[in-house]
Amino acid sequence: MDMPTLSPKERLILELLLNAPGCELYGLEMVKRSDGQLKRGTVYVTLDRMDEKGFVTSHEVREPGQSGLPRRVFRVTGLGQRVLQAWEAARAAWAGASA
Repeated sequence: MDMPTLSPKERLILELLLNAPGCELYGLEMVKRSDGQLKRGTVYVTLDRMDEKGFVTSHEVREPGQSGLPRRVFRVTGLGQRVLQAWEAARAAWAGASA
């Protein structure tokens, strides 16, 4: 099995989700919380790719009184947490080796 890859946008999304109240956010919340690092046009493409990799899962939520389509809310999976932890450990080891 190949080592899963983690792009900078994917890492940011995982961090945003893990730090969110209830560990769930919808895409536009992530855009707002990213301080300009995520864009409306790419966040859902990235989230779909992360869902295919098994890093996140989603479900639809309809708020009381909400009209229109339900919101798609995302949450990190166990695999997503492990990949982020492994990436952070590798980054720390790399930083320690180059110091």
